Amino acid sequence: MIEILYEDNHLIAVNKRPSDLSQGDNTGDPSLDTEVRKYIAAKYNKPGDVFLGLVHRLDRPVGGVILFARTSKALARMNEIFRSREVKKTYLAIVGERPPDVEGELTHYLKKNEARNKTYVYDQEVKGSKKASLSYRIAGRSDRFYLLEVELHSGRHHQIRAQLATIGCPVKGDLKYGYPRSNDDGSICLFARSLEFIHPVKKEKIVIQAPMPEGDVWKFFRDI
Repeated sequence: MIEILYEDNHLIAVNKRPSDLSQGDNTGDPSLDTEVRKYIAAKYNKPGDVFLGLVHRLDRPVGGVILFARTSKALARMNEIFRSREVKKTYLAIVGERPPDVEGELTHYLKKNEARNKTYVYDQEVKGSKKASLSYRIAGRSDRFYLLEVELHSGRHHQIRAQLATIGCPVKGDLKYGYPRSNDDGSICLFARSLEFIHPVKKEKIVIQAPMPEGDVWKFFRDI
C-alpha cells in the first residue's frame, strides 16, 4: 500500500519507504512510480497507460515526500520550478556527531563518480564539479544522536549525504559516506520531510509534509 500525502488532477505526492525505488531501473525491482500508476488506474478507472512524470528522485535508502506529475503540462511546469529553485525542500537527518555550529550553511563543489555511484566533495571548483549548497540547524538531540533539519538549496547527487560527511557528520547508517554501522533495515536516517512551492496550475501555495518515520532511533525526535 502507498501512503498518499497530496493529490489533485495535476500532482500526486506519496510517502516513499526507504526500500522503494523512485523509478524503475535495470535491477527489475518493483518501483514506486509503477505502484502509483496502478493506484491512479484503479481509483479513476483509467484504461490503458497512465501518464505519470517523476518530478524529482530520492535515493533508494531515503524515505519521505516524493512528488509526481499527473499531466505533461504539470510535469514541465514543476521541472521549471525545481530548476529555478522556487521550491523549499526540507530534510531531516540523524547523525552521530555534533556539527561544528548550531546552524550554518555549507557550500561545496560536488563531482559524481559514475562507476562508484558516489559523490566527492571539493572546497574549490574542479573539472566536472557542480556547486552545491544547503543550510542546516540542530533541531534536537538524544543521548547518542543529533537531529538536523536541512534545507536543500540545490539538488545534486547524494548532496546531503556527501556534504554532511565532509564536516564529520555522516548520516546514521550511511556506510558509503563513512558511518561505521549500517541500519538493520538497510535504510539511512535521512528523510525528505516536506516540499513547499506554488502550485503550477492553481497558483496557490502548497505545503506537503510527511509524518515522522517509525523506528527506534526516530522515536527520540517524534515531537519535532
